[in-house]
Amino acid sequence: MKFVFAPPQSAPINGWIKRLQDSVPEVEFVAPETEDDAVREIANADAAFGTLSTKVLAAAEKLRWLQAPAAAPHAGYYYPELVDHPTQVTNFREIYNDHISSHIMAVLLSFAKHLNLYRDQQRENSWAPLSPPEHHSSFLPESTAFIVGLGGIGAETARLCAAFGMKVIATDSRRDDKPEWVDEMGGSDDLDRFLPLADYVILTIPHTPQTEGLFDRSKFQLMKKSAIFINIGRGMTTKLDDLADALDAGEIAGAGLDVYEIEPLPADHRLWNAPNTILTPHIAAHGGAHLEERRYEIIVENIRHLVNGEPLRNVVDKENWF
Repeated sequence: MKFVFAPPQSAPINGWIKRLQDSVPEVEFVAPETEDDAVREIANADAAFGTLSTKVLAAAEKLRWLQAPAAAPHAGYYYPELVDHPTQVTNFREIYNDHISSHIMAVLLSFAKHLNLYRDQQRENSWAPLSPPEHHSSFLPESTAFIVGLGGIGAETARLCAAFGMKVIATDSRRDDKPEWVDEMGGSDDLDRFLPLADYVILTIPHTPQTEGLFDRSKFQLMKKSAIFINIGRGMTTKLDDLADALDAGEIAGAGLDVYEIEPLPADHRLWNAPNTILTPHIAAHGGAHLEERRYEIIVENIRHLVNGEPLRNVVDKENWF
């Protein structure tokens, strides 16, 4: 069996190769440096890691498995030729569950206790307890969190929200089993029904053909005027201009974003100055060297599964990109 790390390779690849050679010596590991080298090497390869150009993919006549370099690769990764190719693709989903759910809760708690507003006042040396309007404060045990997308990150976020005493409702396009800490579970068709019920709407959904631009002005207008919108999944699911319009019009009470339809967020975009927002630069998944170890563990596990003819972990529905 042969495994190719497609160029360009990221920093840990050399360390991975040495460990993989020790762990599964029956597999040949190669890391070509150029596209032409990759074309030559992948011709008889069974597996690969990374982003394959159409030129490299066309030469991959034996390829059975491709490991994507991310949990949700960049837009365009699943181009038509890759979707049509017989190879299976796996991703790195589930390695960020604890990191990203913690970030979500940090944002949610900041809104619940107005820490973002007090931080602004601190910069002005202003001691001024807020006198919030009617819908500005929230008491978590009397609040409802709506998790849109109950995968690994969404499920862990639901568990943490429930631990704070919140009612949790959720929708998911793939699962219909309800975790014990979720009060009500629905499918994608229940999105519009659930939106008016939530005090916090939390997106953890991936970017797919079905979710691109899903949250537009019409969705924000279904939410409570007191609701907070949090997007931690993928920026392309939410129309930023529509969100800015909804915030400026007071149709929702605030928004916390880590991902954006345009990245980096342009310096002149209205969201920077929109009322009651928390904006972070796509860093929710950051969290230390152990994330590389989690990536390595998925790779070595799937290599062993491929060698043994066992089902792979984290197989992607290529047509739906996730």
